[in-house]
Amino acid sequence: MSVPEGPDAAVPGEDRLPAGLLEKLMAVVRPEFRADVLAFDAADPVFGSPACVVGGCGRPASSRGLCVGHEGRWRSCGRPPLEEFAATTAAEFAQSVLLHCRVPGCGYGVAAMNLCNRHARHWIKAARPGINGWLDALPAGLAAAGRGRECAVPGCPVWAQPEGTLCRVHQRAWIRHGRPGMDEWLARSEGLRPGLPAHEQIDLRGLPPALKLELQYALQHRRDDQTVRVRPREVRGAVGFLRKLKAGSVLGPGLDGTAVPAAHRGLLRYARRVLEDLAEGAGWDAEYPRDTWKLRRLGISGKCATVRFGDIPQPWLKDLAKRWARWQLSTGVPGERAQTGIRAVARLAGFLSARDVTALAQVDRTLLERYLADLHREFAGRDIHGKHTGQLAAFLADTRRHGWDAALPPDAVLYPEDFPAAPPAGSALPRHVAEHVMQQVEDEARLARWDNPAYRLITLILVQCGLRISSALTLAFDCVTRDSQNAPYLRYYNTKMNREALVPIDEELAGSIRGQQERVTSRWPAGTPALFPRPLRNITGQHTMTSGTYRDALYRWLERCDIRDEHGQPVHLTPHQWRHTLGTRLINRDVPQHVVQKILDHDSPQMTAHYAKLSDKTVREHWERARKVGASGQPVQISPDGPLGDAAWTGQQLSRATQSLPNGYCQLPVVKTCPHANSCLTCPMFATTAEFLPQHHAQRQATLQIIAAADAAGHARLAEMNRQVAGNLDKIITALEGEEPDDKGAAAGAL
Repeated sequence: MSVPEGPDAAVPGEDRLPAGLLEKLMAVVRPEFRADVLAFDAADPVFGSPACVVGGCGRPASSRGLCVGHEGRWRSCGRPPLEEFAATTAAEFAQSVLLHCRVPGCGYGVAAMNLCNRHARHWIKAARPGINGWLDALPAGLAAAGRGRECAVPGCPVWAQPEGTLCRVHQRAWIRHGRPGMDEWLARSEGLRPGLPAHEQIDLRGLPPALKLELQYALQHRRDDQTVRVRPREVRGAVGFLRKLKAGSVLGPGLDGTAVPAAHRGLLRYARRVLEDLAEGAGWDAEYPRDTWKLRRLGISGKCATVRFGDIPQPWLKDLAKRWARWQLSTGVPGERAQTGIRAVARLAGFLSARDVTALAQVDRTLLERYLADLHREFAGRDIHGKHTGQLAAFLADTRRHGWDAALPPDAVLYPEDFPAAPPAGSALPRHVAEHVMQQVEDEARLARWDNPAYRLITLILVQCGLRISSALTLAFDCVTRDSQNAPYLRYYNTKMNREALVPIDEELAGSIRGQQERVTSRWPAGTPALFPRPLRNITGQHTMTSGTYRDALYRWLERCDIRDEHGQPVHLTPHQWRHTLGTRLINRDVPQHVVQKILDHDSPQMTAHYAKLSDKTVREHWERARKVGASGQPVQISPDGPLGDAAWTGQQLSRATQSLPNGYCQLPVVKTCPHANSCLTCPMFATTAEFLPQHHAQRQATLQIIAAADAAGHARLAEMNRQVAGNLDKIITALEGEEPDDKGAAAGAL
């Protein structure tokens, strides 16, 4: 292949390449991609395709499982069922585009029903009879008169069309390619791999040498990536577009926007990206000086693709920001978090620029106090206020700790009091999903409506195990382990705490995981590192599903299942809410807090305490709504508001734990000794609710029996004491049964 003289020389009509790019291309493009015509086997993982389903054909298949020749024949036959067509069609139809007319002696190319244009018109004029019978009864006058001219394409067995020098098939191809000069067109037909149709080969001839080398490198890179399949015919279309545009380089103007046809945009954008990466280099030495870091060039993947420093005009501050960002990224901080820190520094940079601050030595405590006031003025009451303050504090602390600039004043420090006030009490409660909604989410009929069983399994893992979505999607292929009792556990990597963890699961979920493993192995026999590989653009199965893929599927499923809240409105859920839901459920089921902490793999009891707060809040609301009556049936009034209400609730919780009775609760402080020797039903400190009505009825019946027996035995004192108890029971039962149904239900479920 000829190249321009000099590594970066341009030839007339070509765009000048970035310095050094041509030399790099010459060094990295391998010999198998340096050919002018690239042909790939059907088994190639990127450029190949499964073989045509017609037995013995062997040519690459299209989306319907047929090669181009058999697909054309299938259409001509009226689109019969593919299985029937594949079983009854001979492999020779793979060359149907080069077959001649079935009429004896006629060598023209076929147009319909294996007939040339002339004979197809006669067949149609005869009312389309059975083709075999029509051929047997063909009048002699319809046979070909003499031999036609051979097609100008060497080796083509079909006659040239009467009005030209090419057969019907090659003439149509010549027209599709813009009717080039015949000599040029015939030259393109030479050098193609025999036995493989032209549309399955990538012909780069006729392109400028530099552009050809760029495309060869892009195709080689796509082959090495092994993420998506690329059909050679798609590449041929892009090559034809570049040839028609007379482009000199993929990096030239006009090839980076919507001017590129949609059919070629993906390939050319990919080529442009990998060429820019090659030209500009990769690694920290190449990326650090730039104002925009492309994280893929640093081997960092994630939701954030870039970290931008262009909004920091001061060179001394920009250099500090870069050192800080590089240190964070090298310690494993996600790109999006590093970018958040740089935004905070960029806002500080704007503040300093407006006040003519020209050196780090001027950034003292006095200036920081002015900045904090400005930050409060713009963001007070919003989450971003705390984020900017926290990131700035971390930036200053890290600069001082690592000694990045000794000019930083000693008093350039933010104190805990500088941070915005914490949210009001109760506002940080877990964002759990209401049980009304969870009943719909866990409904088997709705779970069966997932369009991919992998998404269904992810949902079950999130609901039943409380994993974060990042941990669920990075589960290892073999993620189930068992203890000495053969009980299954899910082994996962806690992506937030950077450690491995275990959570118990049931046999049903373990069976679902085995089913997912079988599906993955069936599609990727060589194995995959993750239990949930990316479903698309993942030829080798090495790429893990992203959270965005699952979230999009979740939103489609919620809409498809018409899941609604208690107000009848469509529900919007996030995967993390199921983690909150599990924690809330466990606490409300009296699972000890330290056990919940272990299941959710929290780092501290304070994190788990949020769920205990929610349980306490829920039960207290029921307690406040419930009707409480004393031993004489009189209502017990407790104001839920203010410190007294908080104290009453605290006392109620303590009483439940230490002095609960079979039919109510004692309100006497726990440090007191009960002065009543008789039943609590005669005690003024006694309180009860409607949930104890069955016990009250049973005790009333037993008390009446005791009274009757005492009267019969002449025990007047015993009978009198129990008559007081029976009287109080009558009052209690009458008061509790007089509740409204809603109040009764609230009372029954409160305590």
